[in-house]
Amino acid sequence: EGVFTKELVVEKMAHRPADLFAIEKRGYLREGYYADLVLIDPEGKTPVKTESIISLCGWSPFEGHTFGHRVEATYINGDCAYRAGALSEVRPSVAPLLYSRP
Repeated sequence: EGVFTKELVVEKMAHRPADLFAIEKRGYLREGYYADLVLIDPEGKTPVKTESIISLCGWSPFEGHTFGHRVEATYINGDCAYRAGALSEVRPSVAPLLYSRP
C-alpha cells in the first residue's frame, strides 16, 4: 500500500502505453479524445471470489485475494460498460484503436 502515487499509476497504465504505441486519441483526458475511464474507490475493498468473477473463463489467479480498492465504474468511449458490480445491459460503442506509428 502506498507504493505508487495515483499520478504514477495513470502515467504507467494510460499515458505511457498510448504514447509508446502511438495510439491516437487515447490515454489522456482531453477534448476530442475517446473517454476510456475507470473510476476507483481507493477506500473500498474487493474480495475476489469465484461467484463474482465476470470472465468467460470463470476463474482468476487472484481468487481468495482482497484488493485494497474497488472499481466503481468503467467507461469505454464515454459509454458506461460496468457499474456497481455489473456489466451494462447496453453494449458501449467501440471505436478501433488507430496507431500512427509505422
